[in-house]
Amino acid sequence: MHGWILTTFILGGTLNTVLCHSSVDMERNCSAFPPYIPPTAINSTLRLIALRQTMAPLSIHAYIIPGTDAHLSEYIAPRNARRAWMTGFTGSAGTAVVTQTQAVLWTDSRYWVQAERQMDCNWELVRDSSVDNIANWLIREVPEGMEIGFDPFLFSVDTFEAFNSKLASTNRSLKSLPDNLVDKVWTDRPPLPPENLFRLPDNIIERTWQEKVQDIRQQMSDNPYKPTAILLSALDETAWLFNLRGNDIPYNPFFYSYTLLTQDDIWLFVHNQRVTEELHAYLNASCQDSLCVQLPGYDNVRNELQGYVEGPGVRVWIGTEFTTRGLSEIISPKEKQLTSAYSPVLITKAVKDETEERVLRQAHVRDAVAVIQLLTRLEKTVPEGQETELTAAHFVDECRSKQNFNKGPSFETISASGPNAALAHYSPTNESCRTLTVNEMFLLDSGGQYLDGTTDITRTVHWGTPTDFQKEAFTRVLMGNIEISRTIFPTGTRGMNMEMLGRRALWEIGLNYGHGTGHGVGNYFGVHEWPVGFQSNNIPFTEGMFTSIEPGYYRENEFGIRIEDVAVVVAVETKHGEGYLTFDTVSLVPYDRKLIDTSLLSPEQLKWLDDHYKKIRSVVGPELEQQGLLEEKAWLLRNTEPFLSDGAGAGLSLQAAPALLSSALLLLHLL
Repeated sequence: MHGWILTTFILGGTLNTVLCHSSVDMERNCSAFPPYIPPTAINSTLRLIALRQTMAPLSIHAYIIPGTDAHLSEYIAPRNARRAWMTGFTGSAGTAVVTQTQAVLWTDSRYWVQAERQMDCNWELVRDSSVDNIANWLIREVPEGMEIGFDPFLFSVDTFEAFNSKLASTNRSLKSLPDNLVDKVWTDRPPLPPENLFRLPDNIIERTWQEKVQDIRQQMSDNPYKPTAILLSALDETAWLFNLRGNDIPYNPFFYSYTLLTQDDIWLFVHNQRVTEELHAYLNASCQDSLCVQLPGYDNVRNELQGYVEGPGVRVWIGTEFTTRGLSEIISPKEKQLTSAYSPVLITKAVKDETEERVLRQAHVRDAVAVIQLLTRLEKTVPEGQETELTAAHFVDECRSKQNFNKGPSFETISASGPNAALAHYSPTNESCRTLTVNEMFLLDSGGQYLDGTTDITRTVHWGTPTDFQKEAFTRVLMGNIEISRTIFPTGTRGMNMEMLGRRALWEIGLNYGHGTGHGVGNYFGVHEWPVGFQSNNIPFTEGMFTSIEPGYYRENEFGIRIEDVAVVVAVETKHGEGYLTFDTVSLVPYDRKLIDTSLLSPEQLKWLDDHYKKIRSVVGPELEQQGLLEEKAWLLRNTEPFLSDGAGAGLSLQAAPALLSSALLLLHLL
């Protein structure tokens, strides 16, 4: 089969086959005649025709298709992937707009190449994802006085206001269409998953759902604006509150749900056919007091909310980041709304209790074992030429599946070699995957879901001889990771105020990266847990929060580098002040020594590395031995040798050397 590579391997005692194309052009070429459409793209012609026919009688000039669901989730179920079904583009960020003559997709720099690989030539790609850019396009293309259709249950309160403020001032208006137009033409839309909900084991939770409810009610009472109810729309809010999980979203243990909580009542809106008798008893669903959960049914949230807000003296607290326009417009007049960016549930959930922190650390130890198993294997097999991006991804998933409490990957594994690694969110397919070689850098970004925690880790390696530029770029990415990890800061510092520490070493030589520097991580939740992280809309850091730290660098069509660890915010003693914090890294896999140029590292950075490697040896070493993975333990010991001799300054950087030499010469002169 010309142009294809057939690879066989054994996982779990089963012979597996992976077929990778070796030479196909993966990006569309719409200027060619005829246009070139890669095999990774879909044909959207009939879908666009059907959508435009549905739009015509509604008197709308354009229709907006976001890439989210009715809970504004980042990761969505196949049945809610409307933008992906229309365009072919499956990235987690992007918005499509369709008119009778145009079809346009907006997305950010992480996904530009992916979009070119997945869309046909019916679609124009705009390399921007801001609301302002989309709104300006609509103002240019939509005549004055015309309406623009949208599904109010796919727009957050904030997103609606951002669009509306731009459009209304130019005599163009948004038309709310609660019956989604894509759903009307999507004839084979996937059904709702059938699995029942389930509760977390008692040994991995510290607070019962009743205790959490009472805590949130107390926060309602303490709020000076005196809300009478809280509406929870984000899926992780309800899952956290009731210590429940589900399987509605791939890689995310969530279930479709809303919660309306007052001081006297609890309404849990779920698909009731998936609530077992055991869960009925667990939720006290048959009693009548303030800690009994009523189950009106998922589809009744609008009617129940409408009935509640019609009562006198009510005020509903909503988080505008995760409440849709479709629900917020029910809470009227606006005097009946109390808004904040995030609900008190999301803020409370962001800080782990002692049990959550302990078990999340333990999950990262087991997860490190799986990653080390892969790296040990690849070191032997890559030179033989029989490993591909797909076999590596399958193997690490298989290794994780054998660890205690594993529930599968936490996202689709990013296994990328050479130029594929320059795509920040690339995942291999049969058409795109490359064979791993000693001549290319390899990036693995992967994670696991465990009953006790969610993991996310990225390592970049090279099995041959890296170039000087690759080593410098990798080392400077590592320096950024270390500088954030070792920084000490006052309680309440925002991540955005220290984010530049992750970029400074790259900036010094004119390099940068186009994605965020970190995100929150939870206890068997989504791998990107809001509202923790280093972005401008993240909340200040406090003790007990977990975040990723993940600077990177990407050279288009050549290679990509990312070094990602998860760290927990911990208290630290300082010489003079109290209330200071730092990060304690819980990802326990060493970095590729071959790519580290120690001459660029400061003594403090080298000491941090050595201290971190000591922790890896002391924590992961015994776990490997206990699991009988002696070859992997030997690999670990080789790759965690100290950089400094006797813990002293033998590894002083060349950057630090001139100042030390000047001091020494001055001392000799004085003598």
